[in-house]
Parts: sequence; structure tokens; C-alpha cells
Amino acid sequence: MSVLEGRADGDRTGSAARIRVLLAEDAPLIRQALTALLSQEPDIDIVAAVDHGDLIVPTALRTPPDVAVLDIDLPGMDGITAAVELQAKLPSCRTLLLTSVARPDHLRRALAARVVGFVRKDAPTSRLAEDIRQVAQGHRVVDPELALAAATATDNPLTPREVSVLRLTAQGASTREVAAQLYISVGTVRNHLASTVAKTQARGRVDAIRIATEAGWL
Repeated sequence: MSVLEGRADGDRTGSAARIRVLLAEDAPLIRQALTALLSQEPDIDIVAAVDHGDLIVPTALRTPPDVAVLDIDLPGMDGITAAVELQAKLPSCRTLLLTSVARPDHLRRALAARVVGFVRKDAPTSRLAEDIRQVAQGHRVVDPELALAAATATDNPLTPREVSVLRLTAQGASTREVAAQLYISVGTVRNHLASTVAKTQARGRVDAIRIATEAGWL
């Protein structure tokens, strides 16, 4: 795990107009590229860059940012969980989440966590910089594609037990292992799997896992 912290308050010029940003991204090349590119913006200071979710809150408390730009999928604490903790411990910091996959459940969780920005990771840096400015001003920014995915998503047709069976199967457990972990018979496991295939209109178990994962049901 690593932390890169930038200039302290006393070193900033024109501090009233500048936006202090904490960046959390575990891919080194992406983190370094975003740090370099955003630092070229005339009104943005990258005050810290971290590569692990567990570092977000302590770093933010030590070097308070105006905006936290967080990858949603981080080792340790994920971006949404970190956003919830930031809201509780540093309410002055607004959060913008980055994602590479348009998963409706992520957007719903983010909005419930009072995240004000939710954008795609592959957006141009100039667009991200403008989104940071909007978030810093208190505006909500949601990528249209992500919003559409959430609006058109169907409700989960699977029962809690079917979800458990499919999740364990997705993790590589055999039918017998699933049965043992859930304290049900092998036949019941097979019935649940057949039901998930039918409900998701999948071609088989692997396809059902793919469909359920993409829909955010697992």
C-alpha cells in the first residue's frame, strides 16, 4: 500500500479558488496518469493519491480534500464503503466515484451513500476535471450511460437461496460443496441452479452467473 501526499495548505497559491483532490486508484499507471494530468489543471491540486481503500479515510483526515475521486473497485475497502465513512467523518468532502462497468447496483449503492458524482473511468481527463469542479460546487454528476443502466434495470427475480447457490457456484464450489455449506441436499442445489437458469433465461449455469453478475444480483 502506498500514499502520495501533495502540497500542504501553506504551499498553495490562490487557495481560495483551488480544489483539493484526493485520488484513490489501485492501478499504478492509471493513478500516475490521472495525478499528472489533473495536476495540470489551473484550479486542481492533487493533495494525496492512494492505492488501497483502507488508506482513503485516514489520508483524508490527515490531508483534508474538497473532493475524493475514488475507484469503486479497490483492494481492502471498496470506494462506496469509503464514501460512507468519509461522509460520516469528513462531511465537508464530496465524493466522485469512478467505475469501468455500468452496474445498476453500484449506482444505487452510491446514491444511497450520498455520493454526488458517479462517472466512467474511461472518460477524457478534461471531462473528469469538469466533473470534479461540478462536484466541488455541490452539483450532482452522473454519467448518462450509468444512469440509463440503472433506470432500465430489472428487479432481481432470484430468491435469496438461489442467489446464495449461484454465488457459491460462481466462486468455484461444486454441487456437493454448495450443499454442504448451505446445509441442503445435492438435489435441492441442482433444482435451485435449474431455476436460476430458467429465471435469467440463460443458456446454462455459466451464462446465468454472467447475467446475474452484470445485473448486480450477486
